[in-house]
Amino acid sequence: MITKEVIEIVYSFLHQKRNVYIHSSLDWQKDDIEYAIASYVDEMNEELLRTISGGKADFLKEHSRFEEDITAAVNTLERMLGDKL
Repeated sequence: MITKEVIEIVYSFLHQKRNVYIHSSLDWQKDDIEYAIASYVDEMNEELLRTISGGKADFLKEHSRFEEDITAAVNTLERMLGDKL
Protein backbone atom coordinates (compact mmCIF):
# COMPACT_ATOMS: atom_id res chain seq x y z
CA MET A 1 0.00 0.00 0.00
CA ILE A 2 1.21 3.46 -0.85
CA THR A 3 0.37 5.91 1.89
CA LYS A 4 0.59 9.68 1.72
CA GLU A 5 3.40 9.53 4.29
CA VAL A 6 5.46 7.16 2.12
CA ILE A 7 5.01 9.43 -0.89
CA GLU A 8 6.02 12.50 1.17
CA ILE A 9 9.17 10.82 2.46
CA VAL A 10 10.31 9.63 -0.96
CA TYR A 11 9.37 12.94 -2.57
CA SER A 12 11.34 14.95 0.02
CA PHE A 13 14.45 12.84 -0.45
CA LEU A 14 14.37 12.73 -4.25
CA HIS A 15 13.40 16.39 -4.61
CA GLN A 16 16.31 17.51 -2.45
CA LYS A 17 18.82 15.27 -4.23
CA ARG A 18 17.53 16.28 -7.68
CA ASN A 19 17.95 19.97 -6.88
CA VAL A 20 21.54 19.47 -5.79
CA TYR A 21 22.24 17.19 -8.76
CA ILE A 22 20.95 19.52 -11.46
CA HIS A 23 22.81 22.53 -10.05
CA SER A 24 26.08 20.76 -9.32
CA SER A 25 29.11 21.15 -11.54
CA LEU A 26 31.08 18.56 -9.56
CA ASP A 27 31.20 15.13 -11.17
CA TRP A 28 32.09 13.42 -7.87
CA GLN A 29 29.07 15.01 -6.19
CA LYS A 30 26.76 13.85 -8.97
CA ASP A 31 28.24 10.35 -8.74
CA ASP A 32 27.66 10.32 -4.98
CA ILE A 33 24.03 11.36 -5.47
CA GLU A 34 23.49 8.66 -8.10
CA TYR A 35 24.96 6.06 -5.75
CA ALA A 36 22.84 7.25 -2.82
CA ILE A 37 19.65 7.18 -4.89
CA ALA A 38 20.43 3.74 -6.33
CA SER A 39 20.95 2.42 -2.80
CA TYR A 40 17.73 4.09 -1.64
CA VAL A 41 15.77 2.56 -4.51
CA ASP A 42 16.88 -0.91 -3.41
CA GLU A 43 15.00 -0.34 -0.13
CA MET A 44 12.07 1.67 -1.51
CA ASN A 45 8.44 0.57 -1.30
CA GLU A 46 8.15 -1.77 -4.31
CA GLU A 47 4.65 -0.66 -5.25
CA LEU A 48 5.68 2.98 -5.25
CA LEU A 49 8.80 2.23 -7.29
CA ARG A 50 6.72 0.40 -9.90
CA THR A 51 4.35 3.37 -10.02
CA ILE A 52 6.99 6.06 -10.47
CA SER A 53 9.23 4.04 -12.81
CA GLY A 54 6.64 3.67 -15.54
CA GLY A 55 7.98 0.17 -16.13
CA LYS A 56 11.54 1.26 -16.89
CA ALA A 57 14.14 -1.32 -15.91
CA ASP A 58 16.95 0.01 -13.72
CA PHE A 59 14.94 3.16 -12.98
CA LEU A 60 17.15 5.67 -11.10
CA LYS A 61 20.11 3.32 -11.50
CA GLU A 62 21.23 4.01 -15.06
CA HIS A 63 23.85 6.77 -15.31
CA SER A 64 22.97 7.77 -18.86
CA ARG A 65 19.38 8.66 -17.96
CA PHE A 66 19.64 9.46 -14.26
CA GLU A 67 18.68 13.14 -14.55
CA GLU A 68 15.68 12.25 -16.71
CA ASP A 69 14.59 9.51 -14.29
CA ILE A 70 14.89 11.57 -11.13
CA THR A 71 13.03 14.48 -12.72
CA ALA A 72 10.24 12.13 -13.86
CA ALA A 73 10.09 10.58 -10.38
CA VAL A 74 9.79 13.95 -8.65
CA ASN A 75 7.08 15.09 -11.09
CA THR A 76 5.11 11.87 -10.62
CA LEU A 77 5.39 12.09 -6.84
CA GLU A 78 4.17 15.71 -6.92
CA ARG A 79 1.10 14.61 -8.89
CA MET A 80 0.51 11.74 -6.47
CA LEU A 81 0.68 14.10 -3.51
CA GLY A 82 -1.82 16.39 -5.18
CA ASP A 83 -4.15 13.43 -5.67
CA LYS A 84 -3.86 12.51 -1.97
CA LEU A 85 -4.90 15.97 -0.72
